[in-house]
Amino acid sequence: AVGEAFDKAAKILGLPYPGGPVIDKLAQTGNPDFMTFGRSLVDGYNFSFSGMKTSFLYNLQKKVKEDPDFVAKHLNDICASYQNALLDVLFKKLELAVKDYGIKHVAIAGGVSANSGLRKRLIQLGTDKNLTIYLPPFEYTMDNAAMIGIAGYYNLLAEETAPLSISASAKIKF
Repeated sequence: AVGEAFDKAAKILGLPYPGGPVIDKLAQTGNPDFMTFGRSLVDGYNFSFSGMKTSFLYNLQKKVKEDPDFVAKHLNDICASYQNALLDVLFKKLELAVKDYGIKHVAIAGGVSANSGLRKRLIQLGTDKNLTIYLPPFEYTMDNAAMIGIAGYYNLLAEETAPLSISASAKIKF
């Protein structure tokens, strides 16, 4: 998940958990083109950020070996570059889905929906592609549990329930 990719990078940088909001704040005054990180692009609409996390770690290790103060000197630029790389992957997939399915409405939810870079890009995409964009207020972006809870509430009202024997699968195909 992209939130976990933000958190891993923050940990590597010595930033507090959760790392996404910290990286986002630092990225706002950094140069998104300062560093290049590999973009993990799997086929279709699926995401994988493991290659990007590895690219982040190895690039940073190389730079720190050359200059031990690299992170301290360039923290905002590092954060902006990594955030930009993660958002590039998200938006490549989103734009593909918009094109392939004729999507006209886009909503985001979960913790990463608070990310200022994501919100700005989504608003711009809406303008460019004539999409209706739904952004939750910031107070509803901090915890995915709120979104899951409200979905469960509406399913219960509609008497749409699942048996207790249901199980989760991380490998389910969509």
